[in-house]
Amino acid sequence: VQLQASGGGSVQAGGSLRLSCAASGRSFTNDGMGWFRQAPGKERNFVAAISGNGVATYYADSVKGRFTISRDNAKDTTYLQMDTLLPEDTAVYYCAVDIGSTYYIRSFNRPDEYDYWGQGTQVTVSS
Repeated sequence: VQLQASGGGSVQAGGSLRLSCAASGRSFTNDGMGWFRQAPGKERNFVAAISGNGVATYYADSVKGRFTISRDNAKDTTYLQMDTLLPEDTAVYYCAVDIGSTYYIRSFNRPDEYDYWGQGTQVTVSS
């Protein structure tokens, strides 16, 4: 089981990036997916999550209205569209899978809810 996160980079404040998380090794169609981020010296924080069927979505207050999570189950890929980026969005972004969360994710904002993690992709936003 592998999760490959990609799409990070350096942008100016107000810009956009789209992160992708491609799963391999098994199908994650019935599983929830989440994005977390970790800035240097800080703990890993929840960003967004989506249920296996794509109906339920969850966002941290700090990104509501700016970030959009989506998934393409035919490609076993989850996306995080990030718009109106701010310098405080700078972090390493990680994707994770929550096995069995087809319709909702019980503790969507807790890292220990998730079973597998990707390697992370760096997002840097300059002012």
